[in-house]
Amino acid sequence: MANVAIRKALDTTFDQALVDVPAALKTEGFGVLTEIDVQKTLHDKLGVSMRRYRILGACNPPLAHAALEADLEVGVMLPCNVVVYEDDEGHAVVTAIDPTQTIAGLDNPALANLAGTVKSKLVRVLAQLH
Repeated sequence: MANVAIRKALDTTFDQALVDVPAALKTEGFGVLTEIDVQKTLHDKLGVSMRRYRILGACNPPLAHAALEADLEVGVMLPCNVVVYEDDEGHAVVTAIDPTQTIAGLDNPALANLAGTVKSKLVRVLAQLH
């Protein structure tokens, strides 16, 4: 996954990361539109156990609007997914999509520039987390 994601292992707990990640996203103009509790969903739907795992759908409205103006089909890649999960030692790991990799196949210079901006913002978000 290293090619399509930006990853950071934290010293904090999963619960604290679920507080810290949205706050860090906000500093870069993102809000969390969706939150999927994968652990609960898999338990409820399949009866299987899994580590604590959340998918946060993060959106930066001005950048999302600019991307949709450049190409309506880019909506299949929105919002930017940010994953928070608990590792085997009880610490949080945060992984964010690398939009420069996912949008690379669209061959649209306007989207490539936007993807670079979004990646820079997500890198700064992860840098804030400890």
